[in-house]
Amino acid sequence: MEKIKRNDRVAAISKILSSHPNRIFTLSHFSQMFNTAKSTISEDIAIIKKAINHFSLGDIETVAGAAGGIRYQVSPSYDHSREFVEDLCEKLSESQRLLPGGFLYMNDIIHKPETIRDIGQILASSFKDKELDFILTVETKGIPVALMTAHFLGCPLVVARKKGNVTEGPNVSINYATATSGRLETMYLSKKAIEGYKRALIIDDFMRGGGTAKGMQELLKEFSIDIVGVGVVIATSEPKAKLVDDYFSLVELVSVDQEKKRIEISPSRWFSNKI
Repeated sequence: MEKIKRNDRVAAISKILSSHPNRIFTLSHFSQMFNTAKSTISEDIAIIKKAINHFSLGDIETVAGAAGGIRYQVSPSYDHSREFVEDLCEKLSESQRLLPGGFLYMNDIIHKPETIRDIGQILASSFKDKELDFILTVETKGIPVALMTAHFLGCPLVVARKKGNVTEGPNVSINYATATSGRLETMYLSKKAIEGYKRALIIDDFMRGGGTAKGMQELLKEFSIDIVGVGVVIATSEPKAKLVDDYFSLVELVSVDQEKKRIEISPSRWFSNKI
């Protein structure tokens, strides 16, 4: 095998790590790939880590132990996250997004790859220190947000369904009340989808009173699964008391004036002031 130059190794390793966030790679993996000594690979990693940290592109973490190695974790800077959230507030405040009944149109945002990528990075970085086995969301609008967050956390996504599906095998269902409509709805979760898992993160696109998030929490309790957190893109300012005790959101929907077609959205308290 021909000798691979350092510049080529650094470029290749950077691509591999960033394409597989939170996945642990051993030095032996890269040593065999490039037919290079582990000490040389360590020097390559040091160069990559320095560049990534300098430009606030994330972090390269060393994991100790027999199964240890290195992994890339997303870690957008506060300034970048704040700038993105402010831009998101501006887009969501556009009057033409207001739908009958006071609903907010946001499909174009959560289905735009570059936007949902940044949303996923911010949500993932907020929970990157949590040990979790999977992310849970409920169909359908929360799926793009949850899938991108799962990608950056390097874990699977599990989707709770609003209708039972025989192709998913045996499932457990619960009834829950939504704050938006006040109706009693049903949520289903396949037993096979979470087989062997113990810890979950809940991700959704929107939270008003927290009824749906609470429903997912109750559903996970049926499987004795620990919940490490709840993350959403938008949370309403009212009601202040949600059905979930603790959650993280990017923006806050303050008010909607249908007559004047005015939407007031602001950065959430996590971005209102630098902590």
